Amino acid sequence: MYNTDMPSRAELPTSKQLLRSTAIAAVAAVGILVTIVMPSEYGIDPTGVGSALNLTEMGEIKTQLAEEAAADAALAASGQAPTPAAVEAEPVQSTGAVPSVVAPPAPPAPPAPPAPERQSSILGTIGGTIGALIVTPAAAQELRQDEMTITLDPGEGAEIKLTMKKGDVAAYAWAASEGSTVNVDVHGDGGGQSISYEKVRGVSSDDGQITAAFDGNHGWFWRNRGSEPISLTVRTNGTYSAIDRLI
Repeated sequence: MYNTDMPSRAELPTSKQLLRSTAIAAVAAVGILVTIVMPSEYGIDPTGVGSALNLTEMGEIKTQLAEEAAADAALAASGQAPTPAAVEAEPVQSTGAVPSVVAPPAPPAPPAPPAPERQSSILGTIGGTIGALIVTPAAAQELRQDEMTITLDPGEGAEIKLTMKKGDVAAYAWAASEGSTVNVDVHGDGGGQSISYEKVRGVSSDDGQITAAFDGNHGWFWRNRGSEPISLTVRTNGTYSAIDRLI
């Protein structure tokens, strides 16, 4: 079948032209690698272009997540519960449904801390989630409520855990100081088991409830990725037996 004429020798590219085209393609590939691929995939930005295009942060997050996943896999292989690390992941909705056997707690939420003003306002608002829950007389016998304030320096992480039995329910509300955001991992571990309830980056407050999937420690790991120290207040209310800062 006839398609087209064969090119003549004069129409074919010379060796010099091929070498020039190859060199141009190689330079372009190196440029793309250095300015886009390395910053967005590995957080390495030798030219500064990645930072200008907001690609370097993406690469740093990917690298950190890969390191954390490798560490968790190593711990899981050794039979230990993964240690929470900096939270750099997509948010996962829902922190568990309230079981029908154990009704969630509902006494009024404790008053918001006096300072900073915005933090108090946020906690006072989302604290309604805690106060709105209903509790049976049997559950009220085990009910407790706590409030804890911590300070996080730049880059510092902190972990607060509730000691809970399977099926225990704890409502919570937390807020960082004005203008501050943190990364947070809501998770649990115990008896060789681990679970992630929620992971969010760059948030200033949150509220909800945790229903323990198994006996163990369930709570939060926060990381301050900002450049200034921040304060963070968390309030809890539910059928847990203890609250402790582990880190």
